[in-house]
Amino acid sequence: MFEIFGIPAAALFGQLLLGLINGSFYALLSLGLAVIFGLLNIINFTHGAQYMMGAFVAWMLLTYLGIDYWWALIIVPVVVGAFGVVIERLMISRLYHLDHLYGLLLTFGLALIIQGLFRNQYGVSGLPYSIPSQLQGGTNLGFMFLPNYRAWVVVASVVVCFGTWFAIEKTRLGAYLRAATENPTMVGAFGINVPRLVTLTYGFGVGLAALAGVLAAPIYSVNPNMGADLIIVVFAVVVIGGMGSILGAIVTGFGLGIIEGFTRVFYPEASAVVIFVIMAIVLMIKPQGLFGRAV
Repeated sequence: MFEIFGIPAAALFGQLLLGLINGSFYALLSLGLAVIFGLLNIINFTHGAQYMMGAFVAWMLLTYLGIDYWWALIIVPVVVGAFGVVIERLMISRLYHLDHLYGLLLTFGLALIIQGLFRNQYGVSGLPYSIPSQLQGGTNLGFMFLPNYRAWVVVASVVVCFGTWFAIEKTRLGAYLRAATENPTMVGAFGINVPRLVTLTYGFGVGLAALAGVLAAPIYSVNPNMGADLIIVVFAVVVIGGMGSILGAIVTGFGLGIIEGFTRVFYPEASAVVIFVIMAIVLMIKPQGLFGRAV
């Protein structure tokens, strides 16, 4: 087995793969946050709980109804996204004219309530969710063993992330949406239902979190704390990429996952904090984030 910088290639590429997988979840979750903040100006602290709900709903569909993973990929984002639509209509829509802090406090409180409900019902022990039979096993690349499911997670995340970026930045629907958030009165004058557009955008952002939860269920144990453990890192990713920047969330998510993976190889003691060190440096040099616009 050959070495790179004195590190066995298998160990180095193994950590690169792990970094890509973590980066896939960072990118998907931070993308949802960026969509909601960039277009609605709401700091959605419930995002981690909605990610956890995605994993739990997938587990419930399989356990109680026998609905498998592939259908869960479609059903779960719709179900959890509909839950987000209800929250947006009943609560969040009342805060659009207030300071960001009110939205943050409301969504933080909602996250605690949702996690508490799941914790009381299912405890804190992880619940198993099997990898679908079509994606079990792996491929021997010669220098490392590539598990099929983990490769699928990376590919699916890349497709969803850049598909979302294209829809928002390059299509007429995305143009309407961006215009509606900047000048809702003018867009409404053209006959477009702006409140409905905003509500569906929030539901879409929540659906992205739920989709990440379904993808994560076979890798991590399904438990009420899985979103709380991740949300702080995801917020750091969004800050580094630039609050509200769609492309920044995607590129930074994957990039920081890879950096975190390499840090585990070369200096494991720093792997848990490297993202926050980068965030501090970026905030000092470019407070608006790497892809953010100067105010």
